[in-house]
Amino acid sequence: MKKTLDDLVADKLERDRSLLSIPLENIDRWLAQGHSAPHRLEQWRQILLRAQASEEGFQALLELLRDRSEDAVHLKSFDPFPGVLTTLERRQVILECAYAH
Repeated sequence: MKKTLDDLVADKLERDRSLLSIPLENIDRWLAQGHSAPHRLEQWRQILLRAQASEEGFQALLELLRDRSEDAVHLKSFDPFPGVLTTLERRQVILECAYAH
């Protein structure tokens, strides 16, 4: 199975947990700007805070990011992870997906 952007985010967070600050900063900024789905962002904030607080929470975040179920995909459609991956990392996955089709 091809890696998704969410898989790459999970892999990168696994290597460097300090990157959890990026999505938390995104959430704060988006809420301050009046994001259209604040309840989803608050849901993500709780997930991320649990990931920072405990190993169990961190593993739950990684599982969610790698989950391809309908519920997980819906939640991830509101994900706060822009900035975690570099442009090059994103481009690589997008090109791989394009070649797969």
